[in-house]
Amino acid sequence: MIEKKRAEWIFQTMLNIRAFEQKALVLFEENKLRGSVHLYIGQEAVAAAVCSNLKEGDYIASTHRGHGHCIAKGARMDRAMAELMGKADGYCNGRSGSMHIADLTQGNLGANAIVGGGIPIATGAALALQMQKRSNVAVSFFGDGASNEGTFHEALNMAGVWKLPCIYVCENNGFGISVPTWQSTSVKDIGVRAAAYGMPGCTVDGNDVEAVDEAFQAAQNRAMAGEGPSLIECKTYRWMGHWTGDPQVYRTREEVEAWKQKCPIKRYRSRLLEQGLFSEAELDAMEQTAYHEAEKAAEFALRSPEPDPACVMDDVFYEEAKA
Repeated sequence: MIEKKRAEWIFQTMLNIRAFEQKALVLFEENKLRGSVHLYIGQEAVAAAVCSNLKEGDYIASTHRGHGHCIAKGARMDRAMAELMGKADGYCNGRSGSMHIADLTQGNLGANAIVGGGIPIATGAALALQMQKRSNVAVSFFGDGASNEGTFHEALNMAGVWKLPCIYVCENNGFGISVPTWQSTSVKDIGVRAAAYGMPGCTVDGNDVEAVDEAFQAAQNRAMAGEGPSLIECKTYRWMGHWTGDPQVYRTREEVEAWKQKCPIKRYRSRLLEQGLFSEAELDAMEQTAYHEAEKAAEFALRSPEPDPACVMDDVFYEEAKA
C-alpha cells in the first residue's frame, strides 16, 4: 500500500491531468486553442505513479502526448494551458504549443513531436547524471510505436553498455496513430525487448497505480545502486483519438467503452476507499479542486497576452556573453 501522503498526491495529480485535458478539449472545440492536441485521458496512472517517486534533480523526456507528464512533473496548470494556447505567459512563451512544452526548472526536458525523439534525450540526460556523479535518474516516456524506432534500440543499447541511470517507460495504449500494436510490433509484450540490451524488463497493468509504482520503484532502486537501466511497459488505453480531429474509424465504440470501465482514476479511488485512507467526501473535494484549478488555468490563459512579434528572433540563436 502506498503511504497516505504520496497516495493523496498521486490521486490529486491524476485528477488534475484529467481536468486539464478535458478543459483543453473544450477550448479546442471552441476554437480558442491553436492547432490540435493529443490528449492523455485514460493514461493518468502512469505519469502520476512514476513522477510521485521523482525528486529534485531527476529528469523526464516526454512525447507528443505530453501534458500529463508535464503536470505530474510539477508544472502549473495555468502556464501549461497558456502554452497550449500560444500565449506569452506559457512555459515556452507561446513558442512550443502542445507538442514541445517543457519546464527545465522542474527537470522536464520537453515533449517531442517526433516519435521516439525523447528517448535519446533522456539517455543523454542519464549520461550527464552519471558523469556528474549525481544521485538522480532520467525517465523516458514513450509509446508503443516508438519501440519500433531506431532511437529506441540505439539508446537502450548504449544505456545497457554504460549502465546509465535511465528508466524507459513505454505507455502501450494500443495504437500508433491508427495502427494497432499487434499489427506493427513483432512481440506481444514490449517489455521483453529489454533482454536484448542486458537490462531487466517487465510488463504491468498501466491502469493500476500500485502496479506501476512497484515496477518503477524497483527500476529506480536499481539505477540508484549503479546497476543501470530498466524497461517498464505499461499497458493502458487512450480514450480519445490520436488527435482532436481523429475520426477513429480503426476501433469500435464498444472497445472504447470497455476500456472506460477500467478507468484508472475510478479504480484508484475505489482502492483508496478500500484501504481506508480517505473518505468519499475527501475524494470528492479533491475532484472539485482539480476542476476548479482547470477553470482558473483556462481563464489565465485566455487573459494572457499574445507574444510580441518584436521578440520573434529571441532564443533562435545563441550568442556568447561579451566580456
